[in-house]
Amino acid sequence: MATPMFEAAVSEGVLRLRRPGTRWLSTGWDGGRSRAATAYNVSVPEGFARTDLAAYRDERLARAGFTDGADGGRAPGSAADRDAPPTLFTGVSMEHARGARLGPVVAYATVGLSNPAMLPIEPAEDGVSEATGSDASPPDAAGSPADSPGTVNLIIGATRRLGPGAAANLVAVAAEAKAATLLAAAGVPGTTSDAVVVGDDPEAEPAEFSGSATAVGGAARACVRDAVRASLRSRYLDGDVPGPAADAEHGVVTDERAEVFDP
Repeated sequence: MATPMFEAAVSEGVLRLRRPGTRWLSTGWDGGRSRAATAYNVSVPEGFARTDLAAYRDERLARAGFTDGADGGRAPGSAADRDAPPTLFTGVSMEHARGARLGPVVAYATVGLSNPAMLPIEPAEDGVSEATGSDASPPDAAGSPADSPGTVNLIIGATRRLGPGAAANLVAVAAEAKAATLLAAAGVPGTTSDAVVVGDDPEAEPAEFSGSATAVGGAARACVRDAVRASLRSRYLDGDVPGPAADAEHGVVTDERAEVFDP
């Protein structure tokens, strides 16, 4: 049996994706670039209000038995913390986490849509979306872990050495695939707090580009699509997703019109 490209494990509401020496790029809390053996997706309880997220991360990793990822109390954002594991937070239970693998890429997704972020192509004149009936004003502190009842989190790993712009572009490729999948399945492109983590192997075969027509980008699109669909089916067994046809408990509708002009 082939050795998995990234080793995944779930314990005590924490998903760990592990491959020694991985370089990571995260759009989530304390994000940016880092190098660590692991990345994490952590399910938080309803009403979660902790703000000391580095300490909370370490507590949850210790409870899960994932002590290899604890950062020893380093201050988030410090130079030393660049080797701390990228960590995402979500209100979605890890029982709904799903993975997909194709070629040099693996992707893991958790999908919750209680706070959809709608973008009407034809904004309503009165600032109220006809699709959702929701007021266009965004909630306070949208996107913070403490205010994220639903989130679409993606962790993507590639067994290639991505070029300088390829990792950043793979974030865009993954976000596009996520939006296309959710629009087709639920009528929404995402939520107010979605996040993506991308990992690559600095010692592997190089891949200078990661666009949709490349081996890495094409595989990532397929993996994200299939992992998101699988997590969505697990989370909403009856198909009653809180999309534009339902009354979502949280969410935002971008109904403002921007000024358009020639450069």
